[in-house]
Amino acid sequence: MPARSWRPPLRDSAENGLKIVIVGGFGVGKTTMVRSVSDIRPLNTEETMTRAGEGVDDPSAVAGKTTTTIAFDFGRIGIDEQTVLYLFGAPGQERFWFLWDRLFSGTLGAVVLVDTRRLADSWYSIDRLEHHGTPFIVAHNDFGGPHHTHDQIREALDLSPDVPLIDCDARSRESSKDVLLTLVNHLHALATAHYAQNGAEEEIAR
Repeated sequence: MPARSWRPPLRDSAENGLKIVIVGGFGVGKTTMVRSVSDIRPLNTEETMTRAGEGVDDPSAVAGKTTTTIAFDFGRIGIDEQTVLYLFGAPGQERFWFLWDRLFSGTLGAVVLVDTRRLADSWYSIDRLEHHGTPFIVAHNDFGGPHHTHDQIREALDLSPDVPLIDCDARSRESSKDVLLTLVNHLHALATAHYAQNGAEEEIAR
C-alpha cells in the first residue's frame, strides 16, 4: 500500500464544526471519497463481504468489491483556523437505511454520489434528503460505464433544476474537494437567497 502523503493537523483554535453527509447506493464510492479528501486518517466501519450477504446485497454491478460499510465512514477537513468540516459517509445497503435519520441530524448539507449504471439505487437517498429538507448536490462518480448527459441523469433522478449536478472521480483528492466546494457554494447561495427574502418580507411587514 502506498504511503499516505503528509497533511497538516487541524488547529487547536477550530471552534465551528460543520457536518456534511455523503450518501448513495451500494458501492458508489462514498468510502473512497471520504478517504481521498480527509485531512486525518478516516474512521471507517468496513467489513469483509461474506456468503451471509448473498441474496441480501447485490454486488453484481461492483465486481471486485470485497468489503462493505456497516455503520458509517468519518473524516474531517480544516476549512480555516476556526472552521472544521466533518464528513460522514452513510452505508448504501437497504438493511442499514435505519441509520440514516440519525446521520442526517444536524447535517448542513449532503452529497449524493451516483453511478449511471445503477441510477435507481440513488432514489432512496434523494427521497430521504427531500423528506428531511436537507440541501444536497449530486455528483456522478465515473465508473467508465455508458455515457449519460447531465440532462439524462437529471431526468432519470427527477432532479429539480436548482440542484447542482457535477462529474467527479472519488479517488482523486482534488476532484472530491471540488465536489465539497460545489456543495458549500450551493449552501451559501441558498442561505443568501433565504436571508434576502426574509429581509424583504420584514421590510414589507414594517
